[in-house]
Amino acid sequence: MNILTIDAGTTNTRTLLWRAGAVVAQAQLETGVRNTAIDGHNGALKQALRDTIASVLASAGIAPCEVDLALASGMISSPMGVQEVPHLPAPAGLAQLAQGMQTVDLPDVLAQPLWLIPGVRNQHGAVGLHNVEAMDMMRGEETEVVALLERLQLRGAATLIMPGSHTKLISVDEQRRILGCSTTIAGELLQAITQHTLIKQSVDGGFAQTLVPKMLLAGAAAAQKTGLARACFSVRTLGQFSAVECNERANFLMGAVLSGDLLALRNSTAIQMRPDTPLVITGKPMLRQALGLLIEEHGFFYGKRIIVDDQQQANLAGHGALLIAAARGLISPQETV
Repeated sequence: MNILTIDAGTTNTRTLLWRAGAVVAQAQLETGVRNTAIDGHNGALKQALRDTIASVLASAGIAPCEVDLALASGMISSPMGVQEVPHLPAPAGLAQLAQGMQTVDLPDVLAQPLWLIPGVRNQHGAVGLHNVEAMDMMRGEETEVVALLERLQLRGAATLIMPGSHTKLISVDEQRRILGCSTTIAGELLQAITQHTLIKQSVDGGFAQTLVPKMLLAGAAAAQKTGLARACFSVRTLGQFSAVECNERANFLMGAVLSGDLLALRNSTAIQMRPDTPLVITGKPMLRQALGLLIEEHGFFYGKRIIVDDQQQANLAGHGALLIAAARGLISPQETV
């Protein structure tokens, strides 16, 4: 079978063509639902879908009519995507995600119906100041969780740490169901401070290139003691009055920002983390290393830690979409491996 998986988020649209569980071709564009918010319509998103689909089909040498199935996850199922699919309430696992899939016809994009995978929200009613911290949601990460748990053959409850533009802290149970999540904007915050504040000059507008444990931990400690805003200004002080190098200052800043993720991990009522809960850490190598070190040195967490490697987290969204489609009965299990 020729299967398209589309991961369309806030800023990027990525399309993969799969055959017998292997990626045959892929294409990505820096277009997402952010463009819908800016333009007031989803024309740019649809064009990105058309362009990435055309690219992978051309690379594979097949015609549009030879596509057997098309799957999509991420913000594409939000009100700013192509059709809204309501979030599933947690707990939600493979069976619930498969049952919650919906189709949409986009004849101006592709001939086949597009199967949309729903996101997941924490199980709560009306949200107010009394319970807003316990409420959270995801669109896209649920497919990555499904694939990651399968690849790791994880058994038992765990908490997944998935840093990126946003950090997702996701709690799963023994049945591989998503119990809840907690989100921070650590990645966006680090980028904003690095490139759009006075601190830009102190780090040359760039992020840490190599990990310097001492500086990372110092930044985290500073933020915990005197707050993030004060810790950030200390980066400028280090640049003007010390011999600390640029990469070391960038490590200090990264530690200060990521320390907030540890606070959320420890205290968020959205995931109710226990000190002995196993932790699975994904993301770019630098963030994986940094979070792993911060957690190790924190003292509160003593559960097993699994730091995922690049191969284990490759094409997670697409692989997860295949597993969900198989659970729905749209494809055979052989198409997922």
